[in-house]
Amino acid sequence: EVQLVESGGGLVQPGGSLRLSCAASGFAVSNSAMDWFRQAPGKDFEWVSTIYAGGKITYGAGMKGRFTISRDSAKNTLYLQMNNVKPEDTAVYYCMLGANRGQGTQVTVSS
Repeated sequence: EVQLVESGGGLVQPGGSLRLSCAASGFAVSNSAMDWFRQAPGKDFEWVSTIYAGGKITYGAGMKGRFTISRDSAKNTLYLQMNNVKPEDTAVYYCMLGANRGQGTQVTVSS
């Protein structure tokens, strides 16, 4: 059974950093294409980043250079390092494997 558990969200000031984690079970993150999505209040889901099984990485508009997706095979965990965050980054962040997703972790960027 696929399980995804996100953590690491919280309140951060503009310009600050956060690292989100997604602990996975039921499959190997190193052999899978995985995504980060986010949903801001009242808005649609927005794609943030994808890391493919072969290692290719892609980012959504405005994310590249500020966000970094990575994975740890030994811990079977996906990460999203968020730097220089902005108020518009406020959202619930989800890691996804296909249509599977976790409960999400709230990120709030505010002074």
